[in-house]
Formats: sequence, C-alpha cells, structure tokens
Amino acid sequence: MDSKNESIDSTVETATTSRRGFLGKGAMVSLAGAGVVLGLAGCKEDGPAGKATAAPGKAGAADGGHVAPGQLDTYYAFISAGHGGEVRVLGLPSGRTLKRIPVFNTDCMVGWGVTNESKAIMGTKADGSLRYTTGDTHHVHGSYNDGTYDSRWLFVNDKIHSRLARIRMDIMECDKITAIPNVMGFHGIFPDKRDPVDAAINHTTRVFCGAEFHIPLPNDGRDLDDPSKWGCLFTCVDAATMEVRWQCRIDGNMELLATSYDGKLAAATQYNTEGGADLAGMMSAERDACVFFDIARIEARIKAGSFTTIGGSKVPVVDGRKLANADPKTALTCYVPVGKNPHGVNASPDGKYFVCAGKLSPTATVIELAKVLQWFNGELKAPRDSVVAEPELGLGPLHTAFDGKGNAYTSLFLDSQVVKWDVALAIAQFNGDKSVKPIIDRADVHYQPGHGYASMGETKDADGKYFNSGNKFSKDRFLPVGPLHPEAEQILDISGAKMVLVSDHTAYPEPHDGIIVKREFVKTKQVSLMTDFPNAVTAETAGIERKGNKVHVRLMSQAPSFSMPVIKVKVGDEVTLTLTNLDKVEDLTHGCAIPNHNINFIVNPQETKSVTFKTDQAGAYWIYCTHFCHALHLEMRSRLLVEA
Repeated sequence: MDSKNESIDSTVETATTSRRGFLGKGAMVSLAGAGVVLGLAGCKEDGPAGKATAAPGKAGAADGGHVAPGQLDTYYAFISAGHGGEVRVLGLPSGRTLKRIPVFNTDCMVGWGVTNESKAIMGTKADGSLRYTTGDTHHVHGSYNDGTYDSRWLFVNDKIHSRLARIRMDIMECDKITAIPNVMGFHGIFPDKRDPVDAAINHTTRVFCGAEFHIPLPNDGRDLDDPSKWGCLFTCVDAATMEVRWQCRIDGNMELLATSYDGKLAAATQYNTEGGADLAGMMSAERDACVFFDIARIEARIKAGSFTTIGGSKVPVVDGRKLANADPKTALTCYVPVGKNPHGVNASPDGKYFVCAGKLSPTATVIELAKVLQWFNGELKAPRDSVVAEPELGLGPLHTAFDGKGNAYTSLFLDSQVVKWDVALAIAQFNGDKSVKPIIDRADVHYQPGHGYASMGETKDADGKYFNSGNKFSKDRFLPVGPLHPEAEQILDISGAKMVLVSDHTAYPEPHDGIIVKREFVKTKQVSLMTDFPNAVTAETAGIERKGNKVHVRLMSQAPSFSMPVIKVKVGDEVTLTLTNLDKVEDLTHGCAIPNHNINFIVNPQETKSVTFKTDQAGAYWIYCTHFCHALHLEMRSRLLVEA
C-alpha cells in the first residue's frame, strides 16, 4: 500500500473510532436519562482480540467484493425494506440490486397496486380502492426442505397493519397477503423447518408470527383505560393456504422468532415481561425472557376443543401465560429468563442452540434446546437451567448469525461492531473454565448495525463465507444527497480467522432483516405459460365487449404492436382492459400506460394482467408501451378514443 492510501486508511480509522465512541456514549447518556442503566456498566471495551480488525480491502478475502462485468454473483440476498414496504433482491458479494419486489407498497413500474390482480392480493375497500397503501416490512425468511431452502416461498411481515405476505420464489412476486386478527405491531416471523406433528413431513408447513404491542382483546373500545387487561398473541399461519390456524396468548411483548430444526419448538424474544404501558413500567424487571412454544401440545389442545375465541374472530386461541402453564408436563409455553430487552433470537445450524441477543445487556444468552424439552418433560428444575452460556460481547447486541464452524457473529449496535465468538468456548467459560476466551475477533462497521446475517446461516448448510451488516447510518460513507442519507449494507468475508470488510453499498432506507442464499438454491422461471392465466387473451377472444356502460377490452401485445390500433369507448364507461403479452422471448416485457387515467403496468412474456378504470373525459389518449421492447418501441401505440 502506498503512503497516500495509508494516510486515507488512517483518517478513516480515526474518524470511525471517534464516531463510534461518541455515538456509543451518546446512546448510553440517552438511556441513562430515561432510567435505563442496567447491564451496560459491566461492558468491557477491549476484547481478547484487541483492536477492531476489519478494514476496507481484499487482504485475506477469498474473492473480495468485486464481481467482474459479465460474471454472476454467488449468492442472492433477500432483504426486507422497512417502511419502504417492499423486499429487495441483491446479488452478493457485489451488492448489485437485482429486483425490488413490491409487497405492501404501490409500484408504478410493475403496476403493483394498479392492476386488478395485485389489488386483489393487497386487499381493497368496498369501492375497489386499496385498503392500505403503506407497509413496514421487517423480517423476510424462506421456506425449508430438509433443513435448507427449497426455493418455494419467501415470507415477510407488515408491522403497521399486521399482515403476513408470501412471495413465490420462482417468479419473485407476491402471491398472498393475510391479515392477522387480534394483534397489533406484528414484528417477528419464522417458518417451521419441518412439521411439528407429522415426522414424515420434512418441509415448511407453518409460519409463526409474534405480536409486539399489547392491545385490548377484543380491541373494540373496551378497557381502553386499563392496559393491565391488554394482551399479545402468538399466531400460526398455514404456509400453503395462508390461513390463520391458531393463536396463543402470552405474557409480555414479542420481538423476533426462531424455530427448531426438529419442528418441535418455536420461540420469541420478549421485552416488557412486566406488561407495562410506558417506558418506566417496561423497565422494572431485572431480566426479560425468551418464550418457547411446544407446537404439538398447542395443536393437541385445540384439537381437543380446549380453546376460546376473541370478538368476531373464529381463530382458536389458547392460553400460554405463565399462571396457566405452571406444570411443565402440561405446559404450552416455557419462559426462559434472558438479558434485559432482548432483540434477536437465532438458531444454530447444528440444531442445538438458540442465541438471544441482549440489547440492554452486553451479553448473548445461549439456550440448549434439549434442556428446554427436558423442562417440558418435567426433568429440569427451572427454565433458567436451560441457559448454557452468557458471554459478554459488547454494547447493544442485536442479532446473531452462524458460520457452520461453531462460531457466532453478533451485531453490536452501540459499539458499531460485529463480534465473532466461539459457542463451545462460551459454554466452557459459563461452566467455570476461566482460561478460555470466547471472543475471537471484532470488526468495525459503519455505523450502528441493526440486522446481520450470514450466507446460508439460517440453514443446516451454513457455509461461513459472508456476513451482511445492515447499518442504520452511513454519514460520510457516500456522497451526500440532502438530509436523508442512504443506509449502508456492508459485506464481511468471514471465511478466515479474521473478518475482512470487502464491500459496502447503499440501501434506500430502511433495510431490515434478510437471508443470503446460494444461487443454486434459487430456481426461477424465466418465461411464464399462458395457461397459468385463466383470463389470457388469444386471437379468438381478443376484441371489445360491451354490457351497458361496462366495457371489456381484450388486448394482445407482441413487439412492436398492440393487437388493436384503435379502441373506442364512451364517457362514463367502466373499462376493464385485459392485456396478454404474446412474446415468448426471455426478458421481452411490455408496458401499458394510459395518459390521464392513472394506468401504468407491465406484462412479462406470456403473462396476462388487467386494470379497471372510468373514462370521465372525452378525447383521444395514446396507449403506449413503457418498457423498452424493440427498435420500434416508441411506435408501439394504440389509440383510446373516448366519445362524448
């Protein structure tokens, strides 16, 4: 490295360290001002590995972050986009944006929220308008087969309006959205990895959803002034039908979820086990909890008819609160005490442990699943006895990922770091071996990492290649674009002894959790079949059909023309336009825009989509193709003539 680069690296390191120190201290001051001080004072700034090791560059990286022109990325990253309402698809390690999948948001490029098909999925009011045009996606997870991804589905939540969405991975488009009843602030989700009841079914059959906010049950105006009567529900959704199967009432709020590889257990981290309605009320307990659910027992209880319902909902509800589950042998839930205000809970690839990150404690809590099952069998004295390690990592632990080699990687929000630690050594230290040092390495990231996840790290095939750090602040990392800065996604190579920062890239606010999937696990469809669309337009069905003031225009597109050069309707007509793309060439997509009518959408090869609109003003309007398709793309038009 030349002297100029050394100087630049030195400046970056100095700025990083000072900023990290300032932000960490500032956050501690803010917490202290709110009366939140527990767990932070004992944090040690220096780990066994000493100074942070990750610096920009390729030294030690297997192949760096550069993917040459014409070459393909090794991995897909599927990342939820926070209050953007969508899911983003990136190629890794390059960080190239491959696709933005609209889910709870409208998108005038693809026509999501414009076409009749997308409106039916998103949900509409009686007048046909969208029920919601906003969303808040936090967590995206894939469906499993035999402990690894099967390229069927992705699932993502909407925290604002308590909805669960499913995305087909073959076309990477949303195909189902389900509203979760009786909950508010639905945050964490996770699919099961195999059926909890039928051992012969070794793939995802259920998706679990954790409500974060207490509300009156039912939320119909009663008990508004008595939050002590409010509650939270854990929800099970059928992965295939997307119908709600059952709900379980619990103590406390739920943050994030995890499921075991044997299908028997699901768990959610909990803050506010006190059931408080304000900050002071939420901070009185020394510890919070990770609540475990025995899925088979819950479903047996429901099958036996021992459940209630809430308000007008017909969804079966069982009681998972502590007082109703004192006997381990019949309990539906197990509350394991963990550090205060835990955030992430993550399953190790070997299927043995769940790791809860402390957030307001400098520790991570390692829970052995075999011991949790022992408690449910009445063979363990107390739920806390399932804790087998609690290493001190740093300030603000949030999420933990795994490399499949026995190492864990935890994001530290206040320290702006990722810390690498050995799970077995942490267990040995917890058992009294003072000679071991679980922390192996620390890496600076820029800045305040929220979510972090490793390549294939949530499967039995965790490969220890890359860790993605989703950072909440970027500040001086990129060119300024006004008051709202982009977020920063940074890729660490974790294949060696030391973590190496190999690339960073921007992300439109606000990226949340995600998964990194090897490209061979993703099987996409490049061209659809016309037979997949019952309303497909053919030469035999194309044309205009009028029934009173309702007009159905059946149109075909094939580069560079639409099948009808002129379409005549009248003022006041309700027009449904159904468009089929007859082209069979991969990547040959057509657009359809109608000026002054708020219509804009695309149709991929062999697909069919439709829109419905009113013609309220006489005149001539050019229907034109918005998606470049041919040398005569600009000439690809049809005339919509609206007669008075």
